[in-house]
Amino acid sequence: MSVRIDCDTCLVRGPACGDCVVTVLLGRPPELTLDDDEQRALAVLAGSGMVPPLRLVTSLAEQEVESA
Repeated sequence: MSVRIDCDTCLVRGPACGDCVVTVLLGRPPELTLDDDEQRALAVLAGSGMVPPLRLVTSLAEQEVESA
């Protein structure tokens, strides 16, 4: 399963951007999709303290649309 990262729809955009792995590694992209392997790799890097974790928070309605 992949995750689509759209910073424009992130519910914590602004306050959490400075400590989000997306901003740290890429700047603020308009949209980004990460597959399972990429998500696991970022989780390992964040778990080891090398990068901050993904701070993306989406609405429940958006998550239902993505899975439909």
